[in-house]
Amino acid sequence: MKQNLTFKLNFLMACTGLAIASMAQSAYADEQTEPEYTFLDSIKEGKPMTIFRFRYENVQQDGNAPVLTPARALEDANAFTLRSLIGWQTSPFHNFSLAAQLINVAKLNDNYNDGTSFTPINAASNQPDRLGFAKVVDPDQTNINQAYIDWTGIKNTKFRLGRQQTNLDNVRFIGDIGFRQVMQVFDGISVTNKTTPDTNVYLAHFESVNQINTRYRTAGALEIANMKYSISPTESITGYGYFSRFDDLGFGNGWFGAGTLNNNGKLNAIANQSNKTLGLRLDGIHPFNPNLRALYTAEYAKQTDYSGGDSRIDAHYYKLGGGVGIDAFNIRIDHEKLSSNNGKFSFQTPFGTNHLFQGWVDKFLATPGDGIKDTFITATYRLDDFMFFADYHLINADQDFAKVGGGTGDKYGKEWNAAITYNVNSNIMTKLEYGKFTESDQYNAGRIRDTDKLWLTAMYTF
Repeated sequence: MKQNLTFKLNFLMACTGLAIASMAQSAYADEQTEPEYTFLDSIKEGKPMTIFRFRYENVQQDGNAPVLTPARALEDANAFTLRSLIGWQTSPFHNFSLAAQLINVAKLNDNYNDGTSFTPINAASNQPDRLGFAKVVDPDQTNINQAYIDWTGIKNTKFRLGRQQTNLDNVRFIGDIGFRQVMQVFDGISVTNKTTPDTNVYLAHFESVNQINTRYRTAGALEIANMKYSISPTESITGYGYFSRFDDLGFGNGWFGAGTLNNNGKLNAIANQSNKTLGLRLDGIHPFNPNLRALYTAEYAKQTDYSGGDSRIDAHYYKLGGGVGIDAFNIRIDHEKLSSNNGKFSFQTPFGTNHLFQGWVDKFLATPGDGIKDTFITATYRLDDFMFFADYHLINADQDFAKVGGGTGDKYGKEWNAAITYNVNSNIMTKLEYGKFTESDQYNAGRIRDTDKLWLTAMYTF
């Protein structure tokens, strides 16, 4: 794996070096013929990729069993973190543009489990073991967040080579998980083409993925094909295919796929997580007049095994919903289903920004083996520089599951979320968010306990 990583880093550095050398040579020539614009000018006229974000996150989780010793239960988490993204992208020069962005996430205190290890942290110090705290997946990190070369030498087409953020559609399937302090980024090449009127085609081949827990997954690849046709400026239909050859993305046994019971009564994990997802999405806002509009979404996807993936990977997804917008107010109701293959496997979205779905408390970042049916209502209201948000979820299983203490049930629980965002000016944003999950039927495969989360965020964008 180290050799593979070394090769990829050397390859990226070589490509970057060749691009810089080519651009520098062109810049020298331009000094002779076109002194009014040089490579140095393209740097000066570029754009910043610099953002600072401070966050406080509090997690209170009820009724936890002891995790380290019989006498010790999980403690509330209080996480103070600062994320610094520092970068720059040059303006196009001879159809080339370079971008580089560093990331540093600093833990300003240590009263939470950052999710990076299952072994004691600071065990030799006088501080409590971090595994004794509730989880907030915001670990320390200093790394290259993005480093890519853009080439636009073909009309209406952009090639991007290197490490890059990727957000598609509503980020349900492909996203950078930007809510967390460490972002999910991909290494590889992508192509965006807009030659056909009202059509956007996105293709990508990614060799590795950097996850929010700082894990660097290289054992596989991800191919993406996403084509969106705009019916109107606010309405579109999208067809997509996501082909993953990553055999292990770190999702736990019994969650990515429940598998089957072995002779000891324990779940057999999905042997190889490689899968393909094919889907179609219709989404839009249809205006009737400047003050009244209809909101709607209809989406279906099928997920099956791919490239040696476990044959039990066989599930489907759909979302149906709609609502109305009146002036600055929007309200809608949606139903989303991630099905279960008779408890053997449940539909997964391992590359999506899953924090935005099934509530913000993050109880369902991976789909339980018995699947999910989520019915939820969402309301938003904008008042000058304030944005108000609230939603309410009824989260059930796709099929009945065994409850703690015997019997069966299908109700995981309920959740509501609320947020207030205030844009101080074009550079400064502040946000207060709260989420509360309440358990219903006690899920025998892994209790999903009552949890409250609070976030305070301040962000400065250059």
